[in-house]
Amino acid sequence: MILLDRGQCRVKFLTQRFDTRAILLVILACHEAGITVTLPKPQTSGAKSEGRFGKQDFVYLTKEDAYRCPAGERLPYRYTNQEDGKMLRRYWTTACQTCPLKSECTTGPERRITRWEHEHLLEAVQRRLDANPQAMRQRRETVEHPFGTMKARMGATHFLTKTLPKVAAEMALSVLAYNLTRVMNIVGIKPLMAAIVA
Repeated sequence: MILLDRGQCRVKFLTQRFDTRAILLVILACHEAGITVTLPKPQTSGAKSEGRFGKQDFVYLTKEDAYRCPAGERLPYRYTNQEDGKMLRRYWTTACQTCPLKSECTTGPERRITRWEHEHLLEAVQRRLDANPQAMRQRRETVEHPFGTMKARMGATHFLTKTLPKVAAEMALSVLAYNLTRVMNIVGIKPLMAAIVA
């Protein structure tokens, strides 16, 4: 099982950045490999942050292959196109022109919703999180502690080096130091030294 937060969806290790589209492919690859992923469903729309309805406010109607908007209008399927190697289905309605909620929904002529061909995987990911809301708390308790400790040891301000390869090396040394400290605390110094010598 893999448990991530939205921030980890955007950053892979230290040297490769993920955009939201890339994390969709990672979720698909994990599904195909039989790995269960639990994370908040990636938000692909900036509408919510701008005070408008987000995609999560639209309900997908599986049997009809359509969406229902917050005003109750049906957004039927219109066409499919391929973008960045992913098949995307597009939905919209012409009822937006006279809708009293239009200003809360879109700045364009109509609100369009995009659905990835494997969107059901994202919905399953969100359902798993909804069924176990403690998962994110448990993740924070177990995963955030090492980073907080390393940050405190590094001076809690910034990396001392510049350029990505040097920063990656500095981070790797911090992780190594943290792991050695943990081993010394769990196993003890003498058994650790004996294991190193052996």
